[in-house]
Amino acid sequence: MRLLSPFSSPSVAPLFIYFPGMDGTGKLFHRQGKNLKHFFSIRCLSIPSDDQSNWQTLVNNTVTLIRKELESHSYSSVYLCGESFGGCLAIKVALAAPELMEKLILVNPASSFNKRPLLNWGVELNRWIPNFVYKGSTLVLLSFLASLNRMKNKDSQALLNAMESLPQEVVSWRLSLLRDFDILPEDLKQFEKPILLLASQEDKLLPSVEEGQELVSYFPNSCLTILPESGHACLLETDINLLEILEKNDFIPEKNKVIIY
Repeated sequence: MRLLSPFSSPSVAPLFIYFPGMDGTGKLFHRQGKNLKHFFSIRCLSIPSDDQSNWQTLVNNTVTLIRKELESHSYSSVYLCGESFGGCLAIKVALAAPELMEKLILVNPASSFNKRPLLNWGVELNRWIPNFVYKGSTLVLLSFLASLNRMKNKDSQALLNAMESLPQEVVSWRLSLLRDFDILPEDLKQFEKPILLLASQEDKLLPSVEEGQELVSYFPNSCLTILPESGHACLLETDINLLEILEKNDFIPEKNKVIIY
């Protein structure tokens, strides 16, 4: 695992760490990063395509990466942003090491995976289908992951490439992690850092709005923003501007705002 630095940023800025979806590439944050780079020092977590670590190992390795980053640079604060699979990892990291961060952003977290029986059944099916069938099914899954009519062709292609970068056995493993993901409500209730949840109304993969409402009911210092027309992979959509959403919810420190010409 490593932290990618895809954008140049101000010399003094909060650290913003993006936790990617199940692909783990860390390369699908380009659309949002180009705006956020003026306000944050951005890092994207990258998980190797052959990594089959359990949750605890992923959490421990991620915490270690963050600590090393903080030792090498002086950041005014740390923001964690987890999307889908990365949302689950971000929750676990935040609960494990709350002292490392100031704010948490969750985008359609896949913590609701085990609430969809069909997806649980798919975990077992994925292990047994022939490889040529698995490769063909990626295109079908793409239509559930994304509202393609709200994306540019290059972004939908980038998403497809990221999905195809994972071996079938790794996909099965990470799906099993989502199936077995578990957090205790009492632990969430004790987490007092500010949290912003983004939930897509048109998510065809997960019940993201219902999950967002449930998480907000547990986290004591949280708010929910519903994206009425967005699909699961909303951060790749042309009409979604994460910077604007953060500004509306007071998630951009005033002293770090700059004029962009």
